[in-house]
Amino acid sequence: MTTVSGCPVTHTSVPLSGPRFQSDPVQLYRDLRRDHGAIAPVVLDGDVPAWLVLGYRELHQVTGDPALFSRDSDLWNQWDHIPDDWPLLPMIGRKQPSILYTVGERHSVRAMMISNALEGVDPFSLKRYAEEFADELIDRFCTKGSVDIIAEYAKLLPALVLARIYGFSDEEAHPLVGAINDMIDGRERALAGQQHLGTSMFRLLADKHAEPGDDVATRMLADVGGFTDEEVAQDLMVMMAAGHQPTADWMGNSLRLMLTDDRFAASLSGGRHSVAEAMNEVLWEDTPTQNVAGRWAARDTHLGGRHIRAGDLLLLGLAAANGDPQVRTDGSALTGGNNAFLSFGHGEHRCPFPAQETAEVIARTGIEVLLDRLPDVDLALPAEQLTRRPSPWLRGLTDLPVLFTPTPALGRPGSHGGPA
Repeated sequence: MTTVSGCPVTHTSVPLSGPRFQSDPVQLYRDLRRDHGAIAPVVLDGDVPAWLVLGYRELHQVTGDPALFSRDSDLWNQWDHIPDDWPLLPMIGRKQPSILYTVGERHSVRAMMISNALEGVDPFSLKRYAEEFADELIDRFCTKGSVDIIAEYAKLLPALVLARIYGFSDEEAHPLVGAINDMIDGRERALAGQQHLGTSMFRLLADKHAEPGDDVATRMLADVGGFTDEEVAQDLMVMMAAGHQPTADWMGNSLRLMLTDDRFAASLSGGRHSVAEAMNEVLWEDTPTQNVAGRWAARDTHLGGRHIRAGDLLLLGLAAANGDPQVRTDGSALTGGNNAFLSFGHGEHRCPFPAQETAEVIARTGIEVLLDRLPDVDLALPAEQLTRRPSPWLRGLTDLPVLFTPTPALGRPGSHGGPA
């Protein structure tokens, strides 16, 4: 066993990578719980040690005690061992000025600023924007009879709607969507995408200083908390990335469930109730955000029978906690109105309620419009051939190819077209 100033790397530590996160994470989390209990020792890229919180109650405890389990990444006892080119630095950063790493009273004030700005979005306008962009995107492929729903629909719709409500013009939105997807994909264009997103946010704020509007960016700038443009820009970047990809995966995972599960097949066409049920079940069984980094122990403590050292990193196993047999005693699928899932987090750093509502409106509207426009949509390949993103963090499909009867494009006035 080797110990690196914090939690130990042992022969039983599990790499937080590999094909099982893609092929069968549910069984993986069961095996981890069987072998390690509610808290499992894991290693990140470069043999960097951490703890993965698998238990529902333990995750509730960690996220509900910000004094003991802090969001302040400066506490991490591994920084001396982290190289400058560590691939997870964009996810686990140091001294980042965004709300993600702000703690205490300043975080509360900042979270309220974001919530107030999002609450100012008219819900009827939000749904109308989602419908408008959904129709625009469907118009591009509805005459073809086949499409990859992920690449040509789900990966585009959330960012287009978010850009509109944040204050971007539609001409600015389309290249912004491409940059966001490049950044999230984490490949050779990731840094360029991140730079484009940052530049776009600062340009947006400059425009809103000169000409305020009825949008999220203007309301954030007008907040009485005295936040700098740097802080507002960073928070807008976080909101855009966190609001886009999980929502896109929520759409994709829900459509996969509806197209492969007989419980939903009979009501695909116009089945409003079934859409809501499928989306709720996905948040329990196939949540878009599997694991989140993280929390850092402010002092030595014990959790789930483990000795946690000061500065240890704890990763939030949202998917594992949702499936914890201690709270899911009968193992049956959860649909309907049970929303005790931890898919949006818990505690003061959970996803703000207005952001959750925004994501739900976009995802549900996107699914409903698609099923209205293409009522006989069906998978273009056997369900078992669908593949997932090879990531321990986000749970989404790499593609979702479907077939349908070609239909004419609506070509409604106001459709903006152009490449995304």
